[in-house]
Amino acid sequence: MNDKFFSLPEEKQQRIINAGYHVFSKNSYKKSPVGEVALTAGISKSLLFHYFHNKKEFYLFLWNKAAEITIETVKAYACYETEDLFEMMRRGMYAKLAVMKKYPDLTAFTLKAFYEKEPEIVFEIQKSYADIIRSSAAIFMPKLNPADFRPGLDLEMIIKTMYWTTEGYLWKVLQLDSFDFDQLEKDFLEILDFWKIAYCRENQEESTSFCHKKPEKGDIK
Repeated sequence: MNDKFFSLPEEKQQRIINAGYHVFSKNSYKKSPVGEVALTAGISKSLLFHYFHNKKEFYLFLWNKAAEITIETVKAYACYETEDLFEMMRRGMYAKLAVMKKYPDLTAFTLKAFYEKEPEIVFEIQKSYADIIRSSAAIFMPKLNPADFRPGLDLEMIIKTMYWTTEGYLWKVLQLDSFDFDQLEKDFLEILDFWKIAYCRENQEESTSFCHKKPEKGDIK
């Protein structure tokens, strides 16, 4: 990548990044024209290739930028600074909504990128994704107390189920022309309530977390 991209004003950088997320979130990698990205960003195609040598470099930059933005936002919302899985998920939901407000197409881009089959990029995407998941799990898994959950439940499977549900719900919502952030928040808090009923140990005296506390609404920064 040409370092001149990072010397651009923040507003112009964000415009190019958002244009990339928008175009690549609508079509497959192969069928997403770089010229359309440039047009959406309000720059020439040659200028875009001045900042990024080729389509693959730009796409992988967008993927890594999405990971960077998400990790920074997760930290800002103190998602891993609690031992309560459901509070962790609640904070994570507000972090996700904050990202979606600033980068409207980032979430759709990452979901689409994960399922990409194009040989040119699939290895890098899958390796990066596996590294991110492994790093995140190393942070939050040790914080979980098995005594907070119903006996016999596999904590890793609980996490996977919650993740699959969340991503599936977001994918469905993102297919709409528009969506309501307040409704997203309401739906997710209801899902959290359901998960607590499904996974929490019934005997609260044996639980060390706020497993049965009703999730509260919060502010999206």
